[in-house]
Amino acid sequence: MNRLPQRRSRLPVRATLAARLLASVLVAALAVVSLRAAEPGQIFAQQNVREGFIAVTGGKVWFRILGADKPGIPLLALHGGPGATSDALELLAPLTDERPLVVYDQLGSGRSDVPADNSLYRVERYVEELAQVRAALGLKRVHLLGHSWGTMLGLDYMLTKPEGVESLIFAGPCLSAKRWVDDQKAYLAQMPQSMRDAVAKNEAAGTITSPEYKAAVAAYYRQHLLRMDEWPPSMTRGRFGEAVYLYMWGPSEFTCTGTLGTYERTDRLAEIRVPTLYTCGEFDEATPAATAFYQSKTPGAKIKVFAGASHMTYVEQPAAYCAAVREFLHGVEKP
Repeated sequence: MNRLPQRRSRLPVRATLAARLLASVLVAALAVVSLRAAEPGQIFAQQNVREGFIAVTGGKVWFRILGADKPGIPLLALHGGPGATSDALELLAPLTDERPLVVYDQLGSGRSDVPADNSLYRVERYVEELAQVRAALGLKRVHLLGHSWGTMLGLDYMLTKPEGVESLIFAGPCLSAKRWVDDQKAYLAQMPQSMRDAVAKNEAAGTITSPEYKAAVAAYYRQHLLRMDEWPPSMTRGRFGEAVYLYMWGPSEFTCTGTLGTYERTDRLAEIRVPTLYTCGEFDEATPAATAFYQSKTPGAKIKVFAGASHMTYVEQPAAYCAAVREFLHGVEKP
């Protein structure tokens, strides 16, 4: 999960979410994927970038490929949410000096189609969507990175036994909805009483759009989602899929009323048979204890905890995060 209140200057204005992972990989046939050059002025201007749309079950999803001319095994990244976009993850761009980075906005958010049919917003369909994206882009071999909700999606995809996934990176993992909510409640209990009262009162009354509730949530997110006074532009861009987030998760990170409320996969982590790296921040919503627990259930998995960081670790400490990912991928690929 990762939902951010949008900021203007230094003050939170309204609840929203954004995230973006950068991308790049060789593109498939034009009959399957429509491509166009990146728009001028973007950080991708000096990169080999392609972007376009892919037909998936339920509509079309937008993708971007960064560093498409690089020879390394592509890194395919899955954004969080559910309902986020791939924008914030552009901060992984340094990795494209060696390999393509591929991202896409999942159905219901960002530049992708936003169907009104909630039946499309199911884990199983998102798993199918991921397979369709890989097929359309011809990604026979990939490293797979999922952030937050993207770890749920990535794990359920791996449980289908896909071929060609060389390794996994689970960033800020949420692999048990109950444990996630319990951890958020524990964090919430450490916040001022006035904030806890505002959350309880407005959630009970269903007034989650009230300024009081939004201010309380924003204060919580400043501690455990993104510990920065000034946010990069990528954090305030993009169309957040509010309907997807509410339907699948709920009104906030610490209250799950949606379809993911029963998600529990810790008993299946032993089925993962590829090299796996777990990452989280010291103050992450995906707590270091929870992340270490998931690591202990995954054969041979490694863990990296970033001191001083929270859930958007790659935004707060992009250089350190990219260095950790690079080191892990080199270890996986060494002869």
